[in-house]
Amino acid sequence: MKVAVTGATGFIGKHVLSELAKYPVEIVAISRQASVDLTPSQRMKVIRFDLENASPDSIKQIGNPDVLIHLAWGGLPNYSSMHHFERELPMHYFFLKTMIKAGLKSLFVAGTCFEYGMQSGPLSESMIPRPNNSYGFAKDTLRRQLEYLKTHMPFSLTWGRLFYLYGHGQSDTSLLPQLRRAVQRGDSIFHMSSGEQLRDYLSVTDAARDIVSLALQSKDIGIVNICSGKPVSVRKQVENWIAENAWKIKLDLGYYPYPDYEPMAFWGDRRKIDSCMEPL
Repeated sequence: MKVAVTGATGFIGKHVLSELAKYPVEIVAISRQASVDLTPSQRMKVIRFDLENASPDSIKQIGNPDVLIHLAWGGLPNYSSMHHFERELPMHYFFLKTMIKAGLKSLFVAGTCFEYGMQSGPLSESMIPRPNNSYGFAKDTLRRQLEYLKTHMPFSLTWGRLFYLYGHGQSDTSLLPQLRRAVQRGDSIFHMSSGEQLRDYLSVTDAARDIVSLALQSKDIGIVNICSGKPVSVRKQVENWIAENAWKIKLDLGYYPYPDYEPMAFWGDRRKIDSCMEPL
């Protein structure tokens, strides 16, 4: 089996490549800057490819994969930018449609918990999406486009809605890297919100394991939450990181207001993904 990964040099992509390396598959790592950030190996080919230049022969350019894990997406972390549905959405749909039309049989696409919008509590895949920012809107629209495309072209689709991932290589603007930098600077306090909002945090290594397990099944799974299924307050999560690393820093709670694009309490329902997991 040959598996291609877009966004291979990104935060999630690098962990997905590491997880794929555990299986007897051929790997094609795709990135606009692949030649800089990735090293080819006996089982991994590195291809520099820009999705904006997709053409009918693009599937040949990336080695005719059996499975495509599509993680690429630009414009983050500005979730409210119109760039997501004015530029990213049409570009990604055209690229994926081109792949499917040329013969791609199985596709995993990274979605987002922001597709649920301001809905609170445990979020299940059966809920109607109500995105309230540009990023969530664009992702949900892409999913709908691909689901409609399935009525015209046969392929298997798994849409993985990612919740709050953390770990090595994540964006400097994310909570954990900001906390780590504050510690490294020798700051005595860390400014944050009151931290009472409940979120669903998942290690990126665990998320990569779930993504690979789902993708290698090559089944038409549809929407599936990639989450821990366990609500935890932002304050508690930060306190856990501090304790795990034995950092000496105090929290300045209430320094920042709560984000206006998220509900106070939401987390993922893991029942579907747990039922989908099969030994590989």
